[in-house]
Amino acid sequence: MKKVLPIGITDFQELIQGNYYFIDKTKLIEDMLTFGAKVTLFTRPRRFGKTLNMSMLRYFWDIQNAEENKKLFQGLYIENSFCFAEQGKYPVIYLSLKDMKEKTWEECSKKIKRIISNVYNQYEIIRDSLNQRDLKIFDEAWLETLESNNSNAIKELSEYVSKYYQKKVIILIDEYDTPIVSAYENGYYEEAIAFFRNFYSS
Repeated sequence: MKKVLPIGITDFQELIQGNYYFIDKTKLIEDMLTFGAKVTLFTRPRRFGKTLNMSMLRYFWDIQNAEENKKLFQGLYIENSFCFAEQGKYPVIYLSLKDMKEKTWEECSKKIKRIISNVYNQYEIIRDSLNQRDLKIFDEAWLETLESNNSNAIKELSEYVSKYYQKKVIILIDEYDTPIVSAYENGYYEEAIAFFRNFYSS
């Protein structure tokens, strides 16, 4: 079957299963594991494959569907690396902020709540393990019932997920700067930066 160019494909699973052309970048996984940094920031121009690489990292580490995801890396560099033992070993929280280009802070605030709610929804399985206090916090983020945005929402989710799986959590944030740039361009930078400063630092 003839391969085709993956124009517009940013999901690693779709790219591999669709038999698209792929320049093997899985050594990045080995580099990240051996480098051992607590935080890594990818700074590349647009269309350099940042989102695809983030997706690749997600499928590699994610403890959910680990056996199915393992098949995606067959025949790639990482399969023969000593780091392949880390495949499917960690819960992953993945956020994409690439579509956060709202015109007002009110619209942006609603979008933030929805994105956080969607991430919480992926970990609905852990709700039964939470105590009454943590369940209330979880449900407020999950059901979008909190009046204001909770800048600690991802930190709190990572703590719950880590406790449930007894594993450290990997957090991947794609296009972290998009909502901040949009806020600057549309005149609500102060409100946005006040939220995102705490959101990212937590």
